[in-house]
Amino acid sequence: MLYNFLYSLHEYYFPFNVFRYITFRTALAIITSLLLTLFIGPWIIRRLKKISMTQQIRDDGPETHVKKCGTPTMGGIMIIISIMVSALMWSDVMNIYIRIMIIALLGFGSIGLFDDYLKTARRDSKGLRACYKFGGQIALALVIGFIIYKNPNDPYYSHLSVPFFKKMLINLGWFYIPFAILVIVGSSNAVNLTDGIDGLAIGLVGIAIIANMILVYISGHAGFADYLQVLHLKETGELTVFCGAMLGASLGFLWFNSYPADVFMGDVGSLSLGGALGTLAVITKHEITLAVVGGIFVVETLSVVFQVASFKLTGRRIFKMAPIHHHFELKGWHESKVIVRFWIVGIMLALLSLATLKLR
Repeated sequence: MLYNFLYSLHEYYFPFNVFRYITFRTALAIITSLLLTLFIGPWIIRRLKKISMTQQIRDDGPETHVKKCGTPTMGGIMIIISIMVSALMWSDVMNIYIRIMIIALLGFGSIGLFDDYLKTARRDSKGLRACYKFGGQIALALVIGFIIYKNPNDPYYSHLSVPFFKKMLINLGWFYIPFAILVIVGSSNAVNLTDGIDGLAIGLVGIAIIANMILVYISGHAGFADYLQVLHLKETGELTVFCGAMLGASLGFLWFNSYPADVFMGDVGSLSLGGALGTLAVITKHEITLAVVGGIFVVETLSVVFQVASFKLTGRRIFKMAPIHHHFELKGWHESKVIVRFWIVGIMLALLSLATLKLR
């Protein structure tokens, strides 16, 4: 909104023409959401403590986590507020893809908020029943997938792009909608499962956002897309600004969530960020690349799936505890060591995803 007003002034004052550039507005979005998160963070943390919105710790978890009992949760609220304010200020809200991202962020955030509230307000509750929680996620992802599928301005609405190959596309037809649901819901829950130790999930989200921000900018830029032989998707370049808002909010939240954490993001943060990443991948046809960038999220999810399947089928556990970051904690790795090592792997995977641009 502010962008539209300021850019309109370029007809009278030439310097305002700078607001037409996506890179400039992306930098503003990062700074705005970062500073806003740092500003509102302390107040939100105090409010969460005052109304007793605090984390419950699993009895079967690592002993080192016992001291975290009572740490405020639902800190993802500050992430969503900062992203929304920054995105509304510096992005073109008339852009259909910005609107879709807002729907994803607020929609998945609302599901997570309700789940967190039930867990904290009612101590005997485990939150939303799985059928309601996943049902809501699937319904929301269905709406998003349908909007993308029916977008008349997207010539690749039903196509899956394969990385490492020059514009290799697979037309999935109507099956693209359930595929989009799988990507979005899977991404949302993968981030949620990874959010188990201080700073791990938000750090990996930040890394994934940086990689996706570069990919989105290239896809939306006709010259770069042609040079690097990737799909040129008109109007998606504006999503770079939204990515900037997400990155700034993630960095700001990491200030409070780094070890030892002052606040946890809760499902309101993890589901919204994961859903937004999944939606971004579906819009820009980077679904497979997302699995590479978010390789840690994939491994975390698979560790839970294999653990549950193994225990039900054989009565034995593959890992000491799932998700897998707890397995390494129980093996003797200090929490901070797990976090940094997982971040290092995340950075390597992000670089690998960017390397696909030159291998096409």
